[in-house]
Amino acid sequence: MSVSLLARKTGLGQPHISNYLHGQRGLSLQSLDKVLEALGSEIGDLMPVTRQSLMLKSQFVEAGYVPLVAHQVALNDPYIHSSNVQQMVPFATTELAALRVRCPKARLVWERFVAVRIVATDATPMSPVVGAGALVIVDRHYNSFHPYVAGRANLYAARSGDLLVVRYAEFQAGRVVLKAYRPEYSTEVIAVGSAEAPGDLLAGRVVWILNEW
Repeated sequence: MSVSLLARKTGLGQPHISNYLHGQRGLSLQSLDKVLEALGSEIGDLMPVTRQSLMLKSQFVEAGYVPLVAHQVALNDPYIHSSNVQQMVPFATTELAALRVRCPKARLVWERFVAVRIVATDATPMSPVVGAGALVIVDRHYNSFHPYVAGRANLYAARSGDLLVVRYAEFQAGRVVLKAYRPEYSTEVIAVGSAEAPGDLLAGRVVWILNEW
């Protein structure tokens, strides 16, 4: 999260936050609470990872679960904190592990698979591919526009403004093009900023759609 966005979410001055991040001043407990709330975190998320929590996470993976998270978490958070997990979705993770990776090295440190729920208004442009209330599983280690299967368009969880949408996506002439399944919905064309890569607009490739969850 940028300093300017954090300032807007907390109501704190941008210079104040910048000085804090550079170790030039402190924050009150009240201000720290505002920062945690803006980040969607709890104080426990700042504690060192314990062996017990690592074992618990390993058990979830081995049992076959994917964390269901909010859209903003899927888009922005490299690490999925326990406080951000709405529930664990049972799934054959052995199938997911066999999927190919295609992303920058920096993205490889992100926790790979997450699930998000798509409400009716967001699902309509993609109907019947994505149904109302569907869960989609997103591979955050595939944010390339290269077709996963030759001749077939990839389906992505993508950033549209501050929102996450499920769309077919291409990169054309320096712009990201988001297309719905239903032709009556307009195509969205997004200019890529100078400080970001085209793949930054993609949370990841949709690898599974659970329409009857």
